[in-house]
Amino acid sequence: MHGISPEVSFECNGNTYKHGYYLADGIYPEWPLFMKPISKPEGEKRKNYTERQESERKDVERGFAGVQNRFHFIAYPCKLWNNEAMKTVITCCIILHNMIVEDEWGEE
Repeated sequence: MHGISPEVSFECNGNTYKHGYYLADGIYPEWPLFMKPISKPEGEKRKNYTERQESERKDVERGFAGVQNRFHFIAYPCKLWNNEAMKTVITCCIILHNMIVEDEWGEE
């Protein structure tokens, strides 16, 4: 928020990156933190990247849709003024969702 990203670092192919990124599709602006699929990938490496990126992004979207279906209020504009409070609510919803899913699996 407000141009400040969370502190994240990761290593890939021997390179250390100090900034995170978000998997996105074509509707987002051309900002470095949005990793979009390659629109017309040429070559196996680029095709593989695009397939994996789209697959992972869809997994995240499906997961969040499951949380939204269980906790309907998430789908509506937030009336909290504090970013930390919004983060806490979303984190609690995800934890509760995961606990419910684990409990339902145990019943089978």
